[in-house]
Amino acid sequence: MIRAIQESDIRQIVPIEARLFGKGAWSYAMIRQELNAPARTYIVDIADVEGAKYSNPQIAADAKIRGYGGFWYDGDDAELMTIGVDEPYQRQGIGTAILETLLRQAATQGARRMLLEVRVDNDIAIAIYQAFGFERIGLRKHYYQPEGIDAYTMALDINEWQATVARPAVTKGDE
Repeated sequence: MIRAIQESDIRQIVPIEARLFGKGAWSYAMIRQELNAPARTYIVDIADVEGAKYSNPQIAADAKIRGYGGFWYDGDDAELMTIGVDEPYQRQGIGTAILETLLRQAATQGARRMLLEVRVDNDIAIAIYQAFGFERIGLRKHYYQPEGIDAYTMALDINEWQATVARPAVTKGDE
């Protein structure tokens, strides 16, 4: 289930962030500051916890966070700030679902384009972004610190993406 992030989620996100991003991971304070900054939209994907004792699934404080992501919207472009999926849950479509949800929310807020940076050596993320229609528009040298890894800058026209997603599938005989 995907829902809006809550401050109480940070305690679960910090160790995921550390496992995924190593020395470049955001700290508890950095995540908290980012969540409280203006014009931010963050979501989490939580596992359905069998036998969980909560009446409101929107709260679900005892649920296991599998992934998270968010963007900043400045009134024209949405900037994807992060997407992370904990290692045991990777390659199950969670990152794709998070990205799709963020794109839909950005479109609802009026964003025309989504921008992002991705490590040049993150082939899996690059492939996912390209499958959504993101295109490389630049290179940022030594962007990821402290390792000094370069980043591709990528962009997606959200209206074009929506038109592609909304297009009905063509079945044999309809061509």
